[in-house]
Amino acid sequence: MKQLKKSAKLANVLYDIRGPIMDAAKQMEEDGQKIIKLNIGNLAVFGFDAPEEIQQDMIRNLPTSAGYSDSKGVFAARKAVMHETQKQGIAGVTLDDIYLGNGASELIAMSTNALLNDGDELLLPAPDYPLWTASTSLSGGTPVHYLCDEDNGWMPNLADIRAKITPRTKGIVVINPNNPTGALYSDALLKSIVEIAREHGLVIFADEVYDKVLYDDVKHTAIASLSSDVLTLTFNSLSKSYRSCGYRAGWLVVSGDKRAARDYIEGLNMLSNMRLCANVPGQWAIQTALGGYQSINELVGEGGRLRRQRDLAYELITAIPGVSCVKPSAALYMFPKLDPKVYPIQDDRQFFLELLKETRVMLVQGTGFNWATPDHFRIVFLPHEDDLREAINRIAKFLEQYRLRRKTES
Repeated sequence: MKQLKKSAKLANVLYDIRGPIMDAAKQMEEDGQKIIKLNIGNLAVFGFDAPEEIQQDMIRNLPTSAGYSDSKGVFAARKAVMHETQKQGIAGVTLDDIYLGNGASELIAMSTNALLNDGDELLLPAPDYPLWTASTSLSGGTPVHYLCDEDNGWMPNLADIRAKITPRTKGIVVINPNNPTGALYSDALLKSIVEIAREHGLVIFADEVYDKVLYDDVKHTAIASLSSDVLTLTFNSLSKSYRSCGYRAGWLVVSGDKRAARDYIEGLNMLSNMRLCANVPGQWAIQTALGGYQSINELVGEGGRLRRQRDLAYELITAIPGVSCVKPSAALYMFPKLDPKVYPIQDDRQFFLELLKETRVMLVQGTGFNWATPDHFRIVFLPHEDDLREAINRIAKFLEQYRLRRKTES
């Protein structure tokens, strides 16, 4: 029988957030084991409900949601996004510059497909949200990772960005607030990235999905607000700030000088038309979400659930010998480091698969976020405090046993 093989385009595609470790966890659950999942930012399963007014607006509009919408999206939702960009200080955005999608994920793939030819390069952060690397590869492009500096609070290394620009470089991806590190970038840093993009004629792809998930009274600046000339594509969604992952409601905003990008924008329009439209019921939630009460502020403020859980996770994980971590200023994650002298891991996927089997706690290894060395992992701090405490205590015991085994073997 002739064997059917997957496309060669998938050879360099990695998405370990839902990879082999998750497959093993599913099998363990089928065998009756209870898994504590610290692997994915899916808020609903941890009791974070979408705001009731969003739910009600979707329900009210269901009778009119059976047909296709405009390929770019429902007018009222796009208008709400336009108003949001005005509040952020992004100049010159019209309704035609806004595309609604099935989450930001669909729009990320659409934007890379419309831009990249075989061999074109896209600068991506390391560590990154792996969908960006996967989408670049699937689009025929070459992902080139610039370093974020852990010793500098996970800020992008500007010298490394400059060193990796070639004649094939088409754009630079900026994930701010950052997934997986929880870092928030300063205005000065963002302005430097804008200047690099201006100097080399690069498109900026700004992934700002966590722009409202901010701790300790820090402020987020939309990078598109810092220039009126650099072509910038900004991605956002309801998934995190509005706890609505399953609604698949995201948006893409094109800003900056669009005159030289007319052909690229035509490509975006073609791809937008080809998928007909985004999920219509989810689109009806956007206007209510952006214009309504911002309940995320209660969760991230002093005494809020997300802030308490961030503080607890940070306290517990950094108390483990040989584990350090930059405290996140934003988002739902932290990216701890395992000291290679204490934990000389060769294969971090296998290491965290063993951790899952022994502790029933699911994590994602650092190389799953295109981090080059097997010495990091990502923690999602969404579970309730009791579950979070239990999970990290199990991790601590597993690491203690690892240290004891190494001591015995040496």
